[in-house]
Amino acid sequence: MLSTTEFHEGLIFEDENGQLVEILDYQHHRKSQARAVVRVKLRNIHTGALIETAYRPEDKFKEVDVEKRPFTYLYTSGDRATFMNSNDYEQVEVPLEKLGDQKKYLKDNMEVTGLYINNQLFSIDLPIKVPLKIASTVPGVKGDTVANMTKEATLETGTVIKVPLFINEGDTVLVDTRDGSYVERVNA
Repeated sequence: MLSTTEFHEGLIFEDENGQLVEILDYQHHRKSQARAVVRVKLRNIHTGALIETAYRPEDKFKEVDVEKRPFTYLYTSGDRATFMNSNDYEQVEVPLEKLGDQKKYLKDNMEVTGLYINNQLFSIDLPIKVPLKIASTVPGVKGDTVANMTKEATLETGTVIKVPLFINEGDTVLVDTRDGSYVERVNA
Protein backbone atom coordinates (compact mmCIF):
# COMPACT_ATOMS: atom_id res chain seq x y z
CA MET A 1 0.00 0.00 0.00
CA LEU A 2 1.06 3.53 -0.78
CA SER A 3 0.83 6.42 1.69
CA THR A 4 0.71 10.17 1.04
CA THR A 5 4.29 10.52 2.33
CA GLU A 6 5.45 8.59 -0.75
CA PHE A 7 3.78 10.95 -3.25
CA HIS A 8 5.92 12.43 -6.01
CA GLU A 9 5.19 13.99 -9.41
CA GLY A 10 4.56 11.37 -12.08
CA LEU A 11 3.46 8.67 -9.60
CA ILE A 12 0.58 6.54 -10.90
CA PHE A 13 -1.73 4.84 -8.40
CA GLU A 14 -5.31 3.61 -7.97
CA ASP A 15 -7.45 6.09 -6.05
CA GLU A 16 -10.30 5.31 -3.63
CA ASN A 17 -12.75 5.04 -6.58
CA GLY A 18 -10.64 2.45 -8.40
CA GLN A 19 -9.50 4.94 -11.08
CA LEU A 20 -5.88 5.06 -12.28
CA VAL A 21 -4.52 8.56 -11.70
CA GLU A 22 -1.16 10.30 -12.15
CA ILE A 23 0.11 12.99 -9.76
CA LEU A 24 0.82 16.25 -11.58
CA ASP A 25 1.42 18.38 -8.47
CA TYR A 26 1.07 18.00 -4.71
CA GLN A 27 1.55 20.08 -1.54
CA HIS A 28 1.44 19.32 2.17
CA HIS A 29 -0.80 21.79 4.04
CA ARG A 30 -1.22 22.35 7.73
CA LYS A 31 -3.08 25.28 9.27
CA SER A 32 -2.45 26.08 12.95
CA GLN A 33 -4.95 23.85 14.79
CA ALA A 34 -6.31 21.95 11.79
CA ARG A 35 -5.18 18.48 10.71
CA ALA A 36 -2.59 18.24 7.97
CA VAL A 37 -3.78 17.44 4.47
CA VAL A 38 -2.08 16.74 1.17
CA ARG A 39 -3.57 18.74 -1.71
CA VAL A 40 -3.08 16.92 -5.00
CA LYS A 41 -3.62 17.75 -8.66
CA LEU A 42 -4.26 14.49 -10.54
CA ARG A 43 -4.83 13.39 -14.13
CA ASN A 44 -7.16 10.47 -14.77
CA ILE A 45 -5.13 8.05 -16.91
CA HIS A 46 -8.15 6.75 -18.88
CA THR A 47 -10.05 9.98 -19.55
CA GLY A 48 -7.32 12.63 -19.21
CA ALA A 49 -9.58 14.64 -16.86
CA LEU A 50 -7.85 16.84 -14.28
CA ILE A 51 -8.86 16.37 -10.65
CA GLU A 52 -7.96 18.47 -7.63
CA THR A 53 -8.51 16.84 -4.27
CA ALA A 54 -7.09 16.54 -0.75
CA TYR A 55 -6.07 13.43 1.20
CA ARG A 56 -5.39 12.86 4.87
CA PRO A 57 -1.87 11.65 5.77
CA GLU A 58 -3.24 8.29 6.97
CA ASP A 59 -4.97 7.51 3.63
CA LYS A 60 -3.60 4.47 1.78
CA PHE A 61 -3.71 3.68 -1.93
CA LYS A 62 -3.09 0.67 -4.13
CA GLU A 63 0.21 0.75 -6.02
CA VAL A 64 0.21 0.17 -9.76
CA ASP A 65 3.02 -1.65 -11.55
CA VAL A 66 4.30 0.90 -14.11
CA GLU A 67 7.11 0.21 -16.55
CA LYS A 68 8.52 2.33 -19.39
CA ARG A 69 9.97 0.57 -22.44
CA PRO A 70 11.74 2.07 -25.48
CA PHE A 71 9.91 1.85 -28.82
CA THR A 72 10.61 2.99 -32.38
CA TYR A 73 7.83 4.30 -34.63
CA LEU A 74 7.76 2.33 -37.90
CA TYR A 75 4.71 3.30 -39.97
CA THR A 76 0.97 4.07 -40.01
CA SER A 77 -1.47 1.85 -41.87
CA GLY A 78 -5.11 2.89 -41.93
CA ASP A 79 -6.18 3.84 -38.40
CA ARG A 80 -3.27 2.07 -36.63
CA ALA A 81 0.35 3.03 -35.95
CA THR A 82 3.01 0.31 -35.73
CA PHE A 83 5.82 0.53 -33.18
CA MET A 84 8.75 -1.82 -32.55
CA ASN A 85 9.98 -2.64 -29.05
CA SER A 86 13.66 -1.64 -29.12
CA ASN A 87 14.62 -4.41 -26.67
CA ASP A 88 13.03 -7.54 -28.17
CA TYR A 89 12.03 -6.24 -31.66
CA GLU A 90 8.38 -7.21 -31.11
CA GLN A 91 5.98 -5.08 -33.17
CA VAL A 92 2.91 -3.54 -31.58
CA GLU A 93 -0.03 -1.83 -33.30
CA VAL A 94 -1.71 1.08 -31.51
CA PRO A 95 -4.99 2.73 -32.64
CA LEU A 96 -4.32 6.33 -33.78
CA GLU A 97 -7.19 7.58 -31.59
CA LYS A 98 -5.23 6.37 -28.54
CA LEU A 99 -2.30 8.62 -29.55
CA GLY A 100 -4.50 11.73 -29.64
CA ASP A 101 -2.79 14.87 -30.96
CA GLN A 102 0.64 13.23 -30.66
CA LYS A 103 0.03 11.43 -33.98
CA LYS A 104 0.60 14.77 -35.77
CA TYR A 105 4.29 14.69 -34.84
CA LEU A 106 5.19 11.05 -35.60
CA LYS A 107 8.18 10.68 -37.91
CA ASP A 108 9.75 7.47 -39.29
CA ASN A 109 12.23 5.83 -36.88
CA MET A 110 11.30 8.22 -34.05
CA GLU A 111 12.25 6.97 -30.58
CA VAL A 112 9.23 6.95 -28.23
CA THR A 113 8.37 5.46 -24.84
CA GLY A 114 5.76 2.77 -24.24
CA LEU A 115 4.04 3.04 -20.86
CA TYR A 116 3.05 -0.36 -19.48
CA ILE A 117 0.58 -0.56 -16.57
CA ASN A 118 0.15 -3.97 -14.95
CA ASN A 119 2.22 -5.46 -17.80
CA GLN A 120 -0.13 -4.19 -20.56
CA LEU A 121 0.76 -1.46 -23.07
CA PHE A 122 -1.25 1.53 -21.95
CA SER A 123 0.07 4.47 -23.97
CA ILE A 124 2.86 5.78 -26.17
CA ASP A 125 4.64 8.98 -25.11
CA LEU A 126 6.58 11.08 -27.61
CA PRO A 127 9.55 13.20 -26.56
CA ILE A 128 8.46 16.65 -25.36
CA LYS A 129 10.41 18.42 -28.13
CA VAL A 130 10.72 16.94 -31.63
CA PRO A 131 12.82 18.29 -34.54
CA LEU A 132 10.74 18.51 -37.74
CA LYS A 133 11.50 19.98 -41.16
CA ILE A 134 9.38 22.78 -42.65
CA ALA A 135 7.82 21.38 -45.85
CA SER A 136 6.22 24.63 -46.99
CA THR A 137 5.66 28.20 -45.86
CA VAL A 138 5.48 31.62 -47.44
CA PRO A 139 8.95 33.18 -47.74
CA GLY A 140 9.95 35.81 -45.22
CA VAL A 141 10.29 39.34 -46.56
CA LYS A 142 13.45 41.29 -45.76
CA GLY A 143 12.62 43.84 -43.10
CA ASP A 144 9.87 41.73 -41.48
CA THR A 145 11.54 41.63 -38.08
CA VAL A 146 8.73 42.87 -35.87
CA ALA A 147 8.72 40.90 -32.62
CA ASN A 148 6.00 38.28 -32.05
CA MET A 149 4.84 38.18 -35.68
CA THR A 150 4.10 34.68 -36.95
CA LYS A 151 3.07 32.88 -40.11
CA GLU A 152 1.73 29.41 -40.83
CA ALA A 153 4.11 26.63 -41.84
CA THR A 154 3.42 23.03 -42.86
CA LEU A 155 5.69 20.44 -41.25
CA GLU A 156 7.01 17.31 -42.98
CA THR A 157 4.26 15.37 -41.17
CA GLY A 158 1.54 17.56 -42.75
CA THR A 159 0.72 19.43 -39.54
CA VAL A 160 0.39 23.23 -39.71
CA ILE A 161 1.93 25.32 -36.92
CA LYS A 162 2.71 29.01 -36.33
CA VAL A 163 6.38 30.00 -36.74
CA PRO A 164 8.29 33.32 -36.67
CA LEU A 165 8.65 35.22 -39.95
CA PHE A 166 12.36 34.36 -40.36
CA ILE A 167 11.67 30.59 -40.71
CA ASN A 168 11.98 29.38 -44.30
CA GLU A 169 11.06 26.27 -46.24
CA GLY A 170 13.61 23.51 -45.55
CA ASP A 171 14.51 24.78 -42.05
CA THR A 172 14.33 22.35 -39.14
CA VAL A 173 12.45 23.51 -36.04
CA LEU A 174 11.83 22.08 -32.59
CA VAL A 175 8.11 21.57 -31.91
CA ASP A 176 6.59 21.05 -28.45
CA THR A 177 4.43 17.89 -28.79
CA ARG A 178 2.26 18.84 -25.80
CA ASP A 179 0.70 21.89 -27.46
CA GLY A 180 2.12 21.97 -31.01
CA SER A 181 4.00 25.21 -30.52
CA TYR A 182 7.24 26.33 -32.18
CA VAL A 183 10.22 26.24 -29.77
CA GLU A 184 13.29 27.20 -31.83
CA ARG A 185 15.13 26.71 -35.11
CA VAL A 186 17.80 24.01 -35.04
CA ASN A 187 20.64 22.96 -37.33
CA ALA A 188 20.00 19.50 -38.68
